[in-house]
Amino acid sequence: MAKRSLHEQQHSMGQYLRNPDHCAPPAEMNPVRAEIYRDLVFANLSSLISGTFPVLVKILGDARWRSLVRIFLRDYRAKTPKFGEIAEEFVEFLASDPAALADGSWPPFMVELAHYEWVEMALQQSDDQPLPVSDAGLLLECPLQVSPLTWPLAYAWPVHLVGPDYQPDTAPAQPTLLLVRRVEDWSVKFSELSPLAWRLLQRIEEFPELSGHAQLQELAVEAGRTGSQTFFDNGLALLRQMHDEGVLGLV
Repeated sequence: MAKRSLHEQQHSMGQYLRNPDHCAPPAEMNPVRAEIYRDLVFANLSSLISGTFPVLVKILGDARWRSLVRIFLRDYRAKTPKFGEIAEEFVEFLASDPAALADGSWPPFMVELAHYEWVEMALQQSDDQPLPVSDAGLLLECPLQVSPLTWPLAYAWPVHLVGPDYQPDTAPAQPTLLLVRRVEDWSVKFSELSPLAWRLLQRIEEFPELSGHAQLQELAVEAGRTGSQTFFDNGLALLRQMHDEGVLGLV
């Protein structure tokens, strides 16, 4: 039999490392050595991403977590060579609705929980900078912007409550609205948002040319509170609070 090329041997080894249950190691390689590489690759990948998803790992347990990592290694083709970005690709893999996870045996909240846990790492590693200091007295007059270190998020599942002792089978009628932000000491804070606060932040990103006054006016129209001074005053108080916390600033 003709000797296989280096590329063919490497391809065979890659197939084996990804799917050792159905692919054999290269015939030219010592099987014991191949098994060592197989175990190292899997253990390193599992260790690399498990720290980002501690709640998901606890919920799944060791056996199912290992099974999930094996499916990811077998079926997914990462686009990044950076170890720090593998967890994001793991979230993207789960969100792609892979056929291997379609049997209904996995938690229905798994994709959103994984995203929620990944967000903390993503913000801690972000190169974005806080917004510059601005004058709160100009909030109504100037266009506003949301800090790149602040993420308003909406989930179908109460991901901030999910854990080993709370695993809902049915999503609640109302979405879970959260504000995630990185503060001065680089820690990440999570808090719940009211629907109006979440919509206000969403509007600022959708209509960055509008002043704070115009944003509150349009929000009042959406909420059916046109002309309500109480609604406007509460909205202004919310803008000031968010400004003080570094959530938003002036353009």
